[in-house]
Amino acid sequence: MKRTSALRAAAAALLLTVGLGAAQAMPASAVPTATPTASAGLLDAMRQDLGLTARQAEERLAAERTAARVESEARKAAGGSYGGSWFDAGSGRLVVALTDRDEEAEVKALGADTRIVRHSAGALDRAKARLDARSAPSGVAGWHVDPRSNSVVVTVVRADRNAPAVRAFVERARGAGPVTVAETATAPRTYAAGTVGGDPYYTGNVRCSIGFSVHGGFVTAGHCGGAGAAVRGWDGSAMGTFQGSSFPGNDYAYVSIHSGWWTVPVVLGWGAIPDRLVKGSAEAPVGASICRSGSTTKWHCGSVLAKNETVNYSQGAVHQMTKTSVCAEGGDSGGAFISGDQAQGVTSGGWGNCSTGGETWFQPVNEILSRYGLTLHTA
Repeated sequence: MKRTSALRAAAAALLLTVGLGAAQAMPASAVPTATPTASAGLLDAMRQDLGLTARQAEERLAAERTAARVESEARKAAGGSYGGSWFDAGSGRLVVALTDRDEEAEVKALGADTRIVRHSAGALDRAKARLDARSAPSGVAGWHVDPRSNSVVVTVVRADRNAPAVRAFVERARGAGPVTVAETATAPRTYAAGTVGGDPYYTGNVRCSIGFSVHGGFVTAGHCGGAGAAVRGWDGSAMGTFQGSSFPGNDYAYVSIHSGWWTVPVVLGWGAIPDRLVKGSAEAPVGASICRSGSTTKWHCGSVLAKNETVNYSQGAVHQMTKTSVCAEGGDSGGAFISGDQAQGVTSGGWGNCSTGGETWFQPVNEILSRYGLTLHTA
């Protein structure tokens, strides 16, 4: 057994012993605060990255668990009137957009707030799909459906906003449906890196980070290696092989591992917090807190900013990405995004760094599991 696997197995056993994990979901109006439901390290990370006190972090985690449960129920209740939803950190409640007041009472009865909008989520998704069918110039960073503005947000690089090709793309986008234009300081990039020390995995001369354990291996970012590529572990020994990989278009991959290595349902906390047990993959709503683990910048937290965003990397567009306010740097690619004890996705790319801040995208883990027929290793 390799050193890293041994550490993870020990961490998993320790976490199972002390019972670390999320409390049972409760309404936001009845948040338990007497008994901590998260480790001191996680609460400290949320204090540092989200500006929350320990009590505020506990309350937010409990409210987000409730919102995640309510979101799936509200989507069914709203039917064709559903216009999207998001977690409101100020109120601690899920907000559901509706195009028709007829479903408002039923959705509110589930514990959500409502907002009446013009466009349904289906209409916005169709408008975005029309943009996905087109190529975009490098000055366009990406586009996504934003339930809060009830529009498709096209993000352009600030320095290129007046470039003819960018202006032409935006005008065509507006013809496809309701569009809002936002700006970013720099274009997105992937977070692979040259070979350096640490606790990573390597393929060729590239260092990336392990995402989540699945039975038989792990999932990670597709831009880290192509199908058939050999993978080396932290000690340089043979670890596994890329069995499937997709980039661009998608940014995900599956690596099978060799004998001598095994998987555990753990995300490394890198000493900032105790290693986290993975108990499932329930999707967190827009606005929820989320944390990332990677081999370069270790453990950082932020919020979910958008879902189903198309990110326009220099190598080509990648679809169905989730945008976050969590920072990342080279070598963090492929690493785990987790919300509480629920797996969310693998790090793809972004802009900025962990000194000055930035934004990062991840490929949702449930899509990867479905694509390769994998089973998440859970505690």
